[in-house]
Amino acid sequence: MSISDSLIQHADRLCRNEYGNSVFIRGLLEISNYCVMNCKYCGLRRDNFRLKRYRMTFNEVITAVERGWQRGIRSFVLQGGEDPELPPKALANLADAIRKKVPGNYALTFSFGTMAKDDYAQLKAAGVDRYLIRFETSDPDLHQQLRGTTLAKRLTAIEAVKSLGFEAGSGFMTGLPGYSEEQLYRDIELARSLDLDMAGVGPFIPHPQTPLAKEPGSPLALAVQAVALLRLALPKANIPATTAAGSLAPDGREQMLAAGANVLMPNIGPVDYKKLYELYPGKICLDEDGLTCLGCLAIRVKTVGKELSMERGDSHNLSLNKGKTA
Repeated sequence: MSISDSLIQHADRLCRNEYGNSVFIRGLLEISNYCVMNCKYCGLRRDNFRLKRYRMTFNEVITAVERGWQRGIRSFVLQGGEDPELPPKALANLADAIRKKVPGNYALTFSFGTMAKDDYAQLKAAGVDRYLIRFETSDPDLHQQLRGTTLAKRLTAIEAVKSLGFEAGSGFMTGLPGYSEEQLYRDIELARSLDLDMAGVGPFIPHPQTPLAKEPGSPLALAVQAVALLRLALPKANIPATTAAGSLAPDGREQMLAAGANVLMPNIGPVDYKKLYELYPGKICLDEDGLTCLGCLAIRVKTVGKELSMERGDSHNLSLNKGKTA
């Protein structure tokens, strides 16, 4: 699929109309690579016995957030596998501990998979502002085949998150087995219908320790096209330029920023853990402290006429949804 210059330019204009030239920084912490799920595309899958597992302590997480806060970051994203040692109550306790130790006006985002609505409510009460839960594919049969669970269950979780007043984030992968232009448009339409505050695209990169190891990966151009279409479908949403894009090409994230993305998520966790959160092979920046990367990122975004912002970066879609809070 070719990307038309007019599509990219239109998406870029829409993004700048909403967010100016700002690219919001989210300090990312990947706090556990344990997972009970066995998704066929994911390096963290339960049956990847070659992966060394880790789980950050609460003190390690809080220390990382403190460091990010001191560097001016005002938005943090904590994510992990669906770890039985981190049930909803423990995650709520972690959020509460972070809020007590690091006071101030910042946004806290969690992403730990599918839960019951009451569990999400615990997180909201503990101070979590945003929740990310990607649907990955809008094809129910493919979703069941790849994730071993129904798409309907995933969408119910997203609706629960939205109903509780979180900023709701989701998204999908391009280039999964059998992917087509028609499938791309269905994925975009599902994202639009969910009225997301945050929407992301990750190109499929096959992992050698998964059943999809020999499948072809997604071309970067397809993921960039998806970002541009997402911006057209959700002009007020926050859209990240994903690390996976930067792993496919040195300027992959810049291509997404030029196509309507407005968020970057440097990993600010301990370097020793970063190599072990292996969703896909070839991930960039594994030997660097994410906070030291901020200067480099500032230079990179200037190449597409943008500038870093450490603000919370609340979604402009919030004003359209009564009852939402940041």
